[in-house]
Amino acid sequence: MRRTIYTLFLLFAAAVASAQDINKIITKDYVDHLIKTLSSDEMQGRRTFTPGIDKAASFIESEFKQIGLKPLEGNSYRQTFYKYQLKPLSAAVSIDGQAINKDNILVLGNSAEQTSFDQSNSDGWIKLDPEKDFMSQYRNLMRAGKRQLVLVDVKFVSSFKSLKTAMANRTPTVDEKDLKNPKAPAMVLVLDKDTVAKEFKVDLKNEVTKMPLFNVAGVIPGKSKAKELVIFSGHYDHMGIVKAKDGDSIMNGADDDASGTSAMIALAKYYKKLKNNERTLIFVAFTAEEIGGYGARYFSQQLNPDEVVAMFNIEMIGKDSKFGKNTAFITGYDKSDFGKILQKNLEGTEFTFHPDPYTSQNLFYRSDNATLAALGVPAHTISTDQIDIDKHYHQVSDEYSTLDVENILSTIKAIAKSAVSIVKGIDTPTRIPKLNQ
Repeated sequence: MRRTIYTLFLLFAAAVASAQDINKIITKDYVDHLIKTLSSDEMQGRRTFTPGIDKAASFIESEFKQIGLKPLEGNSYRQTFYKYQLKPLSAAVSIDGQAINKDNILVLGNSAEQTSFDQSNSDGWIKLDPEKDFMSQYRNLMRAGKRQLVLVDVKFVSSFKSLKTAMANRTPTVDEKDLKNPKAPAMVLVLDKDTVAKEFKVDLKNEVTKMPLFNVAGVIPGKSKAKELVIFSGHYDHMGIVKAKDGDSIMNGADDDASGTSAMIALAKYYKKLKNNERTLIFVAFTAEEIGGYGARYFSQQLNPDEVVAMFNIEMIGKDSKFGKNTAFITGYDKSDFGKILQKNLEGTEFTFHPDPYTSQNLFYRSDNATLAALGVPAHTISTDQIDIDKHYHQVSDEYSTLDVENILSTIKAIAKSAVSIVKGIDTPTRIPKLNQ
């Protein structure tokens, strides 16, 4: 009995010490410093391919270095990869020998530097049904991935012009393999033509620029289970500088996702101080989430998913969840027992995790956990955002002043405590069914 009491005393003492440690390590001043820096105007909205995101990456690197993380690869915390930006230079279309006015041409999906096709070496031509919805037909054709000329009835002039304006404000980004694919999709819409009697010809040219992207990643090597990986992540990019609204043009992205990135850094500091992780811990700030999840996808391709035990992706924790104070939700809660393990470790605390209340939003496959989840990893996103009513989401008003830092602190500490049995190699979440099986 005396030994049992002594053991319980040791466990209680360890829990108290851990609580003291967490309050000393994850402080309001430290988290404030992280979020305020990442969401400052100096970062220019952290848009991918801009000087602002380079500044943000340098800041995260400096924090990782001060914490004492090892770089994930080589001597640099930057995990660099490349994409190719396409700037349309020209689009010439002729139908039955008649040149089409450039204002009536819209090119979609062309990924090559130069592309030429006609009725003999393509999927031919098709005309949109004027009695059906324009956008539905457009989406179906995009999914089909064909090289095709598409005639658009004048009835759809408004939808055509709106789509053309939207596409003019985008810079397509592709992989090197797309540039070298001789059969890459290229859909060319032509307004106010009813048919092709004999022939058509399309000539397209793009300016191609090789652009670097970089995740920022550091490691705390594990002890007895070093080959088993636990990942903590958040995306550090946002949407840059946009057309001014009420005099403000910078999309600071304080909640989305300076809050999650700051949580990831704070957790790195906490676990580095504790030095009790049996599994290897990887801390990564992803790039390019807002333009297609390129950073998370590249990161996932560098790992063996079978070695990844769990992923804690943290996205938008700057405000109370719909469940009230000291709560957060986990996307894909029913896809593994990840959430149940976390909640078990929080027994006796005031914090609770809940299943995702916004399943219709498909958040599980909209954030940076998605790539690894599709490969079978219990990769989940933790969030508190009330996305259905959040008036600051993807707005210039997403600034530090709108955040509840106490909510952020309580969520970070809850993640730290709830992850303990996974970090120490005691619990292993069940795998998620792979998407391709």
